[in-house]
Amino acid sequence: MSQGPGLGTAGAAGRGLMAVEDALQRLLAAAEPLTEQETVATEAAVGRVLARDVVAALDVPGFDNSQMDGYAVRCAEVAAALAAGQALPVALRVAAGQAAGELPPGAVARVFTGAPLPVGADAVVMQEEATPVADATAADRAPASLGWVRFASVPAPGQWVRRRGEDVRAETIVLSAGRRLTAADAGLAASIGCATLPVRRRLRVALASTGDELIQPGELPPERLPPGAIYNSNRFFLEPLLRRLECEVTVLPRVADTREATEAAIAQAALAHDVIITTGGVSVGEADHVRPVVRALGGLDLWQIAMKPGKPFAHGWIERARLGGSGRCHVIGLPGNPVSSFVTYALLARPFLLRLAGAAVEPTLPPAWPMVAHFDWPQADRRREFLRVRCNSVGGLDVFPNQSSSVLTSVAWADGLVDKPAGTTIAHGDVVRYLPLSALLD
Repeated sequence: MSQGPGLGTAGAAGRGLMAVEDALQRLLAAAEPLTEQETVATEAAVGRVLARDVVAALDVPGFDNSQMDGYAVRCAEVAAALAAGQALPVALRVAAGQAAGELPPGAVARVFTGAPLPVGADAVVMQEEATPVADATAADRAPASLGWVRFASVPAPGQWVRRRGEDVRAETIVLSAGRRLTAADAGLAASIGCATLPVRRRLRVALASTGDELIQPGELPPERLPPGAIYNSNRFFLEPLLRRLECEVTVLPRVADTREATEAAIAQAALAHDVIITTGGVSVGEADHVRPVVRALGGLDLWQIAMKPGKPFAHGWIERARLGGSGRCHVIGLPGNPVSSFVTYALLARPFLLRLAGAAVEPTLPPAWPMVAHFDWPQADRRREFLRVRCNSVGGLDVFPNQSSSVLTSVAWADGLVDKPAGTTIAHGDVVRYLPLSALLD
């Protein structure tokens, strides 16, 4: 990756735009986490934010047990029997869920996966490495048994044994408060006996699309669209992305491009929601009313980010006291162009929402993967660019040829973004910073 002539990251800052990392840190600093919590069934807690530490009340496993179907043995006795060419008697049969008892001297126990290890045993030999013997010789005779078995080698102490507490120790923190719970977390919680988990309540988010040109899919067929009209695509990716964060989403009717309609929609939504997310109306046109309304009803914290796509991103708040309520409602203004809306949601709005919901969020973008560009991008922009790319079959990255902020096809096609610093170009073979969409959205 090479530097363009006379361009650098300072160029964007000099034009009054805020750097992406600065915007993210500022957003997260403004996101005071919710304090309300509720208790939900463990299986229903996936995707929610844990409100309190989960501490184990027991060891997991709670006893030494077998990792394999086979035989629980004393290693020294196997060594002695092998040296003498003798079989060993099977004195016990222990399945998972049964009490094991004590292993008699000079004998082995038939055990199955998950079965408790009999007292005295110090290893397990898997059944594939043992040979049952139908008739024992006189030298093999021993007290009553469940058969006989020969071994070809001596196991090491602890072989195929799960030790008590090797997964979880009692009185340790298993899951920390602020963690956004995964399916594996739910299983882990269940393994220590948690039928329910304490979680933060869901964020209440209002989603507002602004613009006289917007038509709801299904409202009119394509052949009947008025001149200048477009279908509202932003709502159809933002709503499921918000629900993926376990937000309670209210989709507002389309907001007309007037100051009065914008103020009425925002004021009403502010009284019942934690966050209002708008698309469109945050640029500098005469029909862009979101910013002046937010300023009038509360305050504007940031606007215009040194990134492409997504420059006209805004964050502010509504003071509910001005509307007869109490507290604040945050407002996130996403750009109207769908690619800009998608990218700024992934890089900025999503971390903000997670922090507001109580999740522990680092004030940085996810770690980028170094990958090789299989394309040329000779244009050097004054802003930091996020190019839509896709991994190819030979381990490199292809770029979508049309990077316009209105071309939603580029996002549907891509599996990640190349984070291209301001003032740089890309030549085929350069190592670039790749951000997988899965890391940004999942």
